[in-house]
Amino acid sequence: MSTWLADAAQAQVRQIRLRAALDSLAAEIGGLDPDEADRLVAAARSGFTVVTGDRGASAQLVDTSG
Repeated sequence: MSTWLADAAQAQVRQIRLRAALDSLAAEIGGLDPDEADRLVAAARSGFTVVTGDRGASAQLVDTSG
């Protein structure tokens, strides 16, 4: 039980840190419009990795499906 609780706490911390990083990135380069966000989520779920470039660059999708 304690392992499960520790894992859950770590997952929650990761989510908090990810949200803070995404909010910071959005403040720096601008947020994603809903269509772009949907496209990135769909690609991530289908075996792609989302990679960002230099400051202000668009996100790129890299095929990691093999």
